[in-house]
Formats: sequence, structure tokens, C-alpha cells
Amino acid sequence: MSEKMIENNKVSVIGEIISGFTFSHEVFGEGFYMVDVAVNRLSEQADVIPLMISERLIDVEGDYTGLTVESIGQFRSYNRHEGTKNRLVLSVFVREIHFIEEFTDYTKTNQIFLDGYICKAPIYRKTPLGREIADLLLAVNRPYGKSDYIPCIAWGRNARYASGFSVGTRVKVWGRVQSREYTKKLSETECEKRVAYEVSVSKLECAE
Repeated sequence: MSEKMIENNKVSVIGEIISGFTFSHEVFGEGFYMVDVAVNRLSEQADVIPLMISERLIDVEGDYTGLTVESIGQFRSYNRHEGTKNRLVLSVFVREIHFIEEFTDYTKTNQIFLDGYICKAPIYRKTPLGREIADLLLAVNRPYGKSDYIPCIAWGRNARYASGFSVGTRVKVWGRVQSREYTKKLSETECEKRVAYEVSVSKLECAE
């Protein structure tokens, strides 16, 4: 994989493992597994972020619940087919993982950089309290003609700025990965709680 492709999608999260490993898929005899980490915010809330990790990086039979790890990799997406619909599934694809004994700098627990292209017109809105928000969908290129589609959310001045981006605009984004619970209406009588993952933008710039 070219270094340039890795440079356009970089994420580092430090958090506590809160689940066991579950099998995801296999590629050329290499098994990939999912595990959840809880990453603290400065507000003392936590984002629960799924990691996708190779069995060649860690013993997936082990129990690491409660241990703190630093995971470095890329934020990736794929479409999961659910009946007649596709659902965008996001996770951190781990390239390096390190166990950490002590950690004190909580400003660096969750960092991401993306360099991609606006692939859907930004949606700009204001909350009832007047806070400005813009939803963006960024296509970040991978080798072999693939792309990851990453939802991003910008606030305040960044939201106003982002609302002017047109489809195809190249954008650089810095921020953090966050999880958010929402309720999906399945029918008139049935609802389901789900978790969405997105990038909360702290800085962005037009790269063209």
C-alpha cells in the first residue's frame, strides 16, 4: 500500500477494552476480529469505538477486558446488506496496537485526520438553541480503486464554512471519532436503538 494512501486517513485512539473479540471475516487466510474500546472524552463521557484487528497483531483468544490500549490505523467503512437496504458500517482498522500501563494526557486519546472529497451536498442546520451544525460525507480514497465513506459533523463557524462546499471539493479534516446513540423507526410500532459513528470536526480546510 502506498504511503500516500495511508497518509490521507490516520486515526489514533487510546481507551479501555470493554469486550471480547468477535470474528468478522477472513482474507487470504488472515482472520479479522472486532473488539470495542471505551475512549474517554474531556467531559468524562466515553465514546465506544469498534476496532477491527488482525489475529496476527494480537492473540484474539486472550481476555484483555479492562486493559488500556493505543490503536493506530485508519477509519474505514463498508456496506452491510440488510434485506433490501445497505447500511454503512464504520470501524477503526488497526495497523498497530500497544498496551499502556499509565496514561495521563487525555487531550490525545482520540485523534483523526482525513483528506478526501465531498461526495454529498452538505446539510446545514441550526439546533433549537441556535447552534450551527453541518453534516458532511467524505470519500477518502484507498488503493485499488476503493474508497471509505466517512460521515463528519462540523459546528459553529466550521459548519457555516462547510455549508458552502460543493460535491467533489477536496477537504482536509482534523477531529475525533465519536459514537452517538439514536433510535431507528422500523415500523409504526417498532423502534430499535442503534449507534452511529462519525468524525466530530475541530478543524477543516479546503485543500484545492
